[in-house]
Amino acid sequence: MDRTETQPADGRLGVLLPGFGAVATTFVAGVEAARQGLAQPLGSLTQLNTIRLGKRTEGRAPLIRDFVPLAELDQLVFGAWDPIPDDGYESCLAAGVLSREHLEPMEEFLRSVKPMPAVFHKDYVKRLDGTNVKSGATKMDLAESLRDDIRRFREEEGCSRLVMIWCGSTEVFLRPGPVHESMDAFEAGLRTNDPGISPSMIYAYAAIMEGVPYANGAPNLSGDLPALEEAAREKGVPVAGKDFKTGQTLMKTILAPGLKARMLGIEGWFSTNILGNRDGAVLDDPDSFKTKEESKLGVLEHILQPDVYPQLYGDLYHKVRINYYPPRGDNKEGWDNIDIFGWMGYPMQIKVDFLCRDSILAAPIVLDLALFLDLAKRSGMSGIQEWLSFYFKTPQVAEGLYPEHDLFIQHKKLKNTLRWIGGEEPLTHLGVEYYDYE
Repeated sequence: MDRTETQPADGRLGVLLPGFGAVATTFVAGVEAARQGLAQPLGSLTQLNTIRLGKRTEGRAPLIRDFVPLAELDQLVFGAWDPIPDDGYESCLAAGVLSREHLEPMEEFLRSVKPMPAVFHKDYVKRLDGTNVKSGATKMDLAESLRDDIRRFREEEGCSRLVMIWCGSTEVFLRPGPVHESMDAFEAGLRTNDPGISPSMIYAYAAIMEGVPYANGAPNLSGDLPALEEAAREKGVPVAGKDFKTGQTLMKTILAPGLKARMLGIEGWFSTNILGNRDGAVLDDPDSFKTKEESKLGVLEHILQPDVYPQLYGDLYHKVRINYYPPRGDNKEGWDNIDIFGWMGYPMQIKVDFLCRDSILAAPIVLDLALFLDLAKRSGMSGIQEWLSFYFKTPQVAEGLYPEHDLFIQHKKLKNTLRWIGGEEPLTHLGVEYYDYE
């Protein structure tokens, strides 16, 4: 792809959030805390990470945000949809992620963010309910209502640009079908209320048709449909997904590449989680868990390449469990038991107990995706943004390609894409003997 000149990040950037629960409100509160000087945006590459340019001897390593023209935090404004009508402050309290003492200085701001009526149906998220829901005779009517919301938000908030990040709950497991193959079939399905079209797909459709970059932070089928991917390419809209890489899977994408790099075998990897909050309640439904399970199980197979290394990973037993435990709230705990073997086949074990805060890990991902998708749009990039795979459990890729799950390869690809956008050469990390220092 030819590189085009990146347009400046002038004006307001509207961040639209389908789903205004724990993740979305923690993200919004964290951005406001950073703007007020109350907290640092820890975990965010766009705010804190540097990027090396050129040879090590040149000593050029600016912050990413000083190298490419990203929107500033002060330029962000927020819109949301949710079936529960709580404003940002009440939703933060209900989620229980952030303490009241941290929220009090931001109460006025958080109360100003009120969710619009959502496209929602219990057939797709069975363990949730709410009164703040759109009505329409057809799914096309609902899509048009969302498009009206987008246009109205853009005008009322004076936004130069918009992005949309799905922060809603995991929908039930759906397989791609004929209704997803072409835009004609998809739009016909919207008009006839095809059950293969879920609410998140309607949001993705509305975003793409309005020229708004879209990312899916949940594992369900959403923007990763042939019809929507083709429309995104044609309309110049960047899209990315899916499923924010936060707790247990983040650890897998860190540990598995290291074990593979040392050519250590893995006999079994057993993972189990306990969590509460809205996400745990949703995943307590077997159909929603099936969607999440598919996302989690694919990671190790792609990293370890059992077909290439059958003696090391060909008989790997991989099991994932998620258990709803209300007392834990958003503070998820993930246990991993890893049975490995090394020299002469001798067995060893690794035990991991990750007591993580899911929304604390997800919030900076939402920020980075919003800023990077906006950058991609201003840089003339469209369709699937594979360079953003770093942030997802199940990276969206073009047809015929397999997703890259190795966190370190993903990180290198992300930074090399930023170097390309900024007009710098990618890093190959060849030894110093290959470089000309003159």
